[in-house]
Amino acid sequence: MSALEPGSGDALRAPNDHLNLPFFDDVHRALAQDLVAWAPAQAVDERDDRAACREWVRRLGDAGWLRYCVPATHGGTLPALDSRALVLLRETLAFHSPLADFAFAMQGLGSGAITLAGTPAQQAAYLPAVARGEKIAAFALSETDAGSDVAAMKTIANYDRSTMGSGQKSLNFTLEGTKTWISNGGIADFYCVFAKTEPAAGSRGITAFIVDAATPGLDTSLHIHVMAPHPLATLTFDACAVPATAQLGALNGGFKLAMQTLDIFRASVAGAALGFARRALAEAVAHARQRKMFGQTLADFQLTQAKIGEMAALIDAAALLTYRAAWMRDEALQRGGGNAAEVRQRSVCAAMAKMTATENAQRVIDMALQLHGGLGVKVGTKVESLYRDIRSLRIYEGATEVQQLIIGKAVLQG
Repeated sequence: MSALEPGSGDALRAPNDHLNLPFFDDVHRALAQDLVAWAPAQAVDERDDRAACREWVRRLGDAGWLRYCVPATHGGTLPALDSRALVLLRETLAFHSPLADFAFAMQGLGSGAITLAGTPAQQAAYLPAVARGEKIAAFALSETDAGSDVAAMKTIANYDRSTMGSGQKSLNFTLEGTKTWISNGGIADFYCVFAKTEPAAGSRGITAFIVDAATPGLDTSLHIHVMAPHPLATLTFDACAVPATAQLGALNGGFKLAMQTLDIFRASVAGAALGFARRALAEAVAHARQRKMFGQTLADFQLTQAKIGEMAALIDAAALLTYRAAWMRDEALQRGGGNAAEVRQRSVCAAMAKMTATENAQRVIDMALQLHGGLGVKVGTKVESLYRDIRSLRIYEGATEVQQLIIGKAVLQG
C-alpha cells in the first residue's frame, strides 16, 4: 500500500482554509501551504512499515520538514519548538499518510527531551542529525505495568552511590529492565530512556538517559505487531552500561522531563487526529457524490447530508480546541512561560484538545466508513485503513480517560 491508495483520494489535497484563523502567523501559513503542495507527490511503498518509516524520515529530512522538530540553534527552522507548526505539519501529513505523520512525530518526541534538558554536547551530537533525517529518534518511557502510571516503572539504573556528588565524570550507570510499546523500536539510532535511579522515591526517583542503539546490553529485536502497522518493539536492558555523559537532565528529574516533553507534543496528537478526520470526510464526500442509488447519488439523500454536516461540525469543534491549545503554549513561551496557574490552564486545554480531537475523529471515520457501505470494510480502501489508524491515538500519549481526569480535577478545583 502506498501513501495514496488508488480510489477517490488520489486527487485529494489537505484543506487549508483554517489557516485564515487568528491562531496562526504568516510563518505557519507559509509552511502549511508548502506542505500541502509537497505531500501529495510523495508515493512511498508502505507494505513494510519499518522500511517505509526509514524512507519517510529520509524524505522529510531532505525536504527540510524535520527542521521543525528542533530549535534553530541546532539546525531547526524556528527559534524554539513551536506547537502550532507541529500541529499543522502533523495534520497535513496524517491526511496523506499516517506513517509519514508517525515518522515526523517520533523525530520530535524522541529528541524532545534533549531539546529541553540536554547538555550542549548532547544537543550538538543528536539534534542536527535528527533535523537532517540522519538519526532516527525514540522515546522509551512505557513498560508492561507502567503506562498511564509512569511511577510504577521497574527499569532500574544502578550506580555507585558513594561517588555521587564528587564530580567524577567516569561514573557509569547500568540499566536493567524492559520497556515496551516503544515507537521506532528496532529502527531508532538512539533512545531517550527513563529509569529508576531511586526506586523507593516513586516518580521523584526517575532519571533520563540517552542510549545509543548499538550499546551492549540493549536488545531491540522483539517487534510488536499492531492493527495499524508501524514500528513498535520491546526493549530489554541486560547489564546495559552507559556513562555519566549519557544522563539527560537532572538526576531524579526524569519524571518532570518526560511530562514536559509529552506536554509539548500532546496538541500535535490532536493535529494528527484532525488529519485523519479531514481525510475521512473528504473520502466520504467524494464517494457520496459519485455513488449512484435509486436513480440519484448518495449525496442527494438528506440523511447523507445530515451525516456529512455532523462530521464537518465535529472536525471544526476539535480543530478550534487543538489550535487554541497550540497557540496558548506558543504565546506563553514568548512571554516567558507564565505562572503556575497558567501552566495548569495550558495543560487542561491540551488535554481537552487531545481528548476531543481523537474521540471526534473516531466518530467521523466510523460515519465515513458507514457511508461507504460494504466498500468501507474492504481491506485496502482508505476509510478501512483510517478506521484502524485512529484507534491507537485514543490511547497513546495519555489515554482519553487520563485526559478526562486532568480536566475534571481542574474543574472541581476551580
